[in-house]
Amino acid sequence: MGTPVGDPAKMDRVGRGGRRLLRALALLLVVLTFAAGAAVVWGRAELRGSLPQLDGERRVPGLEAPVAVTRDRLGIPTIRARTRADAARATGFLHAQDRFFQMDLARRRAAGELAALVGIRALAVDREIRVHRFRAIARRAVALLGADDHTVLEAYTAGVNAGLDALSAPPFEYLVLRQTPARWTPEDTLLVILSMFVTLQDDEGSYEATLATMHDVLPAPMAEFLAPAGSEWDAPLVGGAYPLRPIPGPEVYDLRSKRHGKRQLPIPNVQRPNPERVESRLGVGGWQVGVGSWDVGELGVGSWELGREEREAIGSNSFAVAGRLTDAGGALLANDMHLTIRVPNTWYRASLEWLDSSHPETPLRVTGVTLPGVPAVVVGSNTHIAWGFTNTYADWNDIVLLETDPSRPNQYRTPDGWRPFEQREAMIEIAGEAPDRHEVRWTIWGPVLEPDHRGRPRAYRWVAHAPERLAGSITPMETARTLEQALDQANGVGAPGQNVVVVDRAGRIGWSIYGSIPRRVGIDGRLPTSWADGSRRWDGWLSDEEYPRVVDPADGRIWTANARVVDGPMLARLGDGSYEIGSRAHIIRDRLMARDRFTARDLLDIALDTRADFLARWRTLLLETLTPDAIHGRGERSSFRDVLERDWSGQASADSAAYRLTRAVRQLLSERITAFVLAECYEADPTFDYTNVRRRDAALWRLATEQPLHLLDPQYATWNELILDTVDDTIANAMRDRGGSLGDRIWSEYNEVTFRHPLSAAIPLAGRWLDMPRAALPGDLYTPRVHWGAIGASERMIVSPGREAEGIMHMPTGQSGHPLSPFYANSHGAWLAGEPTPFLPGPAVHTLRLVP
Repeated sequence: MGTPVGDPAKMDRVGRGGRRLLRALALLLVVLTFAAGAAVVWGRAELRGSLPQLDGERRVPGLEAPVAVTRDRLGIPTIRARTRADAARATGFLHAQDRFFQMDLARRRAAGELAALVGIRALAVDREIRVHRFRAIARRAVALLGADDHTVLEAYTAGVNAGLDALSAPPFEYLVLRQTPARWTPEDTLLVILSMFVTLQDDEGSYEATLATMHDVLPAPMAEFLAPAGSEWDAPLVGGAYPLRPIPGPEVYDLRSKRHGKRQLPIPNVQRPNPERVESRLGVGGWQVGVGSWDVGELGVGSWELGREEREAIGSNSFAVAGRLTDAGGALLANDMHLTIRVPNTWYRASLEWLDSSHPETPLRVTGVTLPGVPAVVVGSNTHIAWGFTNTYADWNDIVLLETDPSRPNQYRTPDGWRPFEQREAMIEIAGEAPDRHEVRWTIWGPVLEPDHRGRPRAYRWVAHAPERLAGSITPMETARTLEQALDQANGVGAPGQNVVVVDRAGRIGWSIYGSIPRRVGIDGRLPTSWADGSRRWDGWLSDEEYPRVVDPADGRIWTANARVVDGPMLARLGDGSYEIGSRAHIIRDRLMARDRFTARDLLDIALDTRADFLARWRTLLLETLTPDAIHGRGERSSFRDVLERDWSGQASADSAAYRLTRAVRQLLSERITAFVLAECYEADPTFDYTNVRRRDAALWRLATEQPLHLLDPQYATWNELILDTVDDTIANAMRDRGGSLGDRIWSEYNEVTFRHPLSAAIPLAGRWLDMPRAALPGDLYTPRVHWGAIGASERMIVSPGREAEGIMHMPTGQSGHPLSPFYANSHGAWLAGEPTPFLPGPAVHTLRLVP
């Protein structure tokens, strides 16, 4: 028989049980609160423990004499040392304290060792890069260093490890990843340089492979038309614009008839941008790294996985005017290098001073930006010369077609006969997993690539695989005192080939190549071919006397912006690795030619130019197509035309709807033309990617305006029908899931500018605190002021050697990679606003003394 309802004994037992439960819950809450508080206290202590030391004194073994390190209000250090080696040791100390995680990612990216830090989701990225065996190349390069460079590198390495040891807790990123920082080695510095090869050059021959497919599949005149040698945007220093080839007629390639009734293939999704928004990706693409139940967003350790247009933004602007064109009489240099901007930024500002034994009367002072992981000033001024870089997009690699024989498995033919492939096992450590083992095959020319679309085996020859050149890239440019000395030091270094613009104290200006140029024999490097008989090859490297140079041009002006710079014999030595279309160079040249006198502010104004010259003709085409008949009864089209007419300012303004809509139509129309005109290439080669042809707009514009019927997709009766259909789809994309009108669809809504820390997505709630605030900025890929998602000017520098106090320097984010540092983001505001900030560090706010 059950206990009656309301039984006092039962109710008392229930009450006592409830009170025990409440006490237990209360106790648990107290414990959890205490644990959470303790975790917060511990976490904050650990976080503070990894803050860099700013003041006081620190013993650094190996120093020859004390080194003074002062920091200004932005955290920019001035390092005063007795010797170059001591300056390198102090630089390594600072890099480690402020930026070690960034350095670690860079070396691991080049070595293919990311998975050891972040887990199995980085395995695919590591596998792709391991084929290059960069760690072995870096190790060989260290053994080839000259005595002075070896001394500097050893000192820098020791300084990095001393800086890491001086932290009372590891950098906070390692707490998130539950890892321990690995020690720095001399070869790691060369791996950081190699990571820039991966960022700035083609690591698999994709441009050459694209041209090869086009020449295999298309009639030769069609392939040449679609991959033009130049365009009307060309603005070289030497020579003029190349005339465009005519559109091949139907007797050459009647694609409309040939494709009639065939299914139209879309461009592969991997190449297609988001039609509604630019995504500020950080560079590793489709993999994410698990951290507990959270994901680390795409790690920003380079720019090796970029969207179709983002690839075109990895470049720079650099321009100069001779001293006779300035009021002060000193030559002026401007440089802004465009990269994926991460938090912290790629560069670390610094001013280094040491006694130069060849000129002991005055300390040598070099000011500019350094690359964490490397002891040198990358671009800057030493009071005698100033220098800046832009990526050349010259031809730094070749695909070699391998001759094989089924009767000789695992062999290939060389000029010396048949030779076995060099086969090495690559073992990739994976955090929390068993190592991955796979085979890497090499030839005398370089690593073996995947077969081409015809199944032909291929090898890859690349300047990045030359340890003897890499060994000469530790501290070039720093001690040059004249224009000629600077260009001599630039020619032949083992760095990613750059246009180097140099100005000197005497008011002179010059251009040449910073890097090593291969001497090609029997080939121009444009298309893959066999090197088996020895008649086609690289025969060492060009001598200094053979390097292209432009010195003291008659008009007193030099400009480079990733487009073709020269023609004739100089261009033949450089080759063509897919130069940019030239719109930025064109605008910069025109701005320079429009004035006779210049100041630093004038050059900054050019660097911040956002004029929409490149898109203006596309807007005109749209207005001509949107006739009264075309918009009759079509309210959306009428609104579209109205926005284009009244909202166009001629600038890539953040608040311009006309700019955004014009750009979106051009992008979608270009995709549709490409999908049809190159349909047979996409069918033949699943890896084919026309976006590797950076000058493609020249051909696409001709097709859109000359409108040849034999190259029009059969689903359209006329080209105007295609353009209007593209306008309709652009309107639909812009308004999808949005209120308001077309006039509200402004450029900054599409081109979101967001700079993120690589681990921000891994930290619940507080992760976005690591990122820079979103900003609405003007500019585009085709304007001197570049802003495209996370890509922009990683620095802006205007300087005249000997007049550094009048110079200007901008840098996004801040000096420190530590979120509790006052220097984490305090440079960002001036960079966003384009406000001039001094080139030289300001008065000392903090002083640290490093002693032996």
